[in-house]
Amino acid sequence: MNVLIIGLGSIAKKHIIALKRIDSDVKIYALRSRLDAENIDGIINIYNLNILNVEFDFAIISNPTNLHSEYIKHLSDKKINLFIEKPPVNSLEEVDYLMAKIEKKKIKTYVACNLRFHPCILFIKEFLIRNKSKIINEVNVYCGSYLPDWRPEKDFRTIYSANPEMGGGVHLDLFHELDYIHWLFGAPLSTQTIKKNVSSLDIKAIDYANYILEFENFTANVILNYYRRDPKRTMEILFEDETITIDLIKNRILNSKEEIIFEHKNFNMIDTYTNQMEFFIENLNSKQKQMNTFSESIEVLKICLNDEKISR
Repeated sequence: MNVLIIGLGSIAKKHIIALKRIDSDVKIYALRSRLDAENIDGIINIYNLNILNVEFDFAIISNPTNLHSEYIKHLSDKKINLFIEKPPVNSLEEVDYLMAKIEKKKIKTYVACNLRFHPCILFIKEFLIRNKSKIINEVNVYCGSYLPDWRPEKDFRTIYSANPEMGGGVHLDLFHELDYIHWLFGAPLSTQTIKKNVSSLDIKAIDYANYILEFENFTANVILNYYRRDPKRTMEILFEDETITIDLIKNRILNSKEEIIFEHKNFNMIDTYTNQMEFFIENLNSKQKQMNTFSESIEVLKICLNDEKISR
């Protein structure tokens, strides 16, 4: 298997671990922008796609989000299937053109939202299917952590997360929360949004986002931030008869009595990267319906980029 990687940052390295778990003989080529780029064991550095005589099974696009569009165009023209790191792009400006190109070239795509493979999210997905008659009154999602702790070896102000011109901002970085809400409950009827820069982090990017998503019978509230010192990543589902709390850090689900109804003690987040990569590779040669394609993910991006303000 030959795989091309565009962008060799921290997320790409997780995808590399996943690839090697799946196929120890995989050949991984990384497109580098500098001739003095570091050499990583087992990775073949390349500098010009146009002179390379390699047939790729697919490409991973994991460079800064503002560059995704450029490489989606370029690699689609070469008829290379695409595994695209979330969010798929950082604006809606060219999405119609990109979707048309992908369809015309018959490119298979997947946008990497690995939380869909988190055991707690999978449990809740099945729980909701099994309990369709349960009435939901409210859903609350919270994801907050401290940006300087994300990559402590780097000045956090220099990474793409902190810089809107590179596609950064908490609303784009924490795209997962909106993605799994959309996957679990479907498309909302309407959305309202507040996005702000409110913390003392001294960054230009949005560091707080609050989404209100209106569904037919309930409302979901999603809060995202970059400045919480004690990380928290939870979802509460308030049914008519009970509340279920999903803790994606502790990997467990509690009921109203704080009894554990599901727990995965041996879970490691890297497993979700392996599982989603396996899913994508298995579907490359399958005729079954794809999940989270580029066009599907754009529907979530439209919610993510919604600029409507909540009245106060």
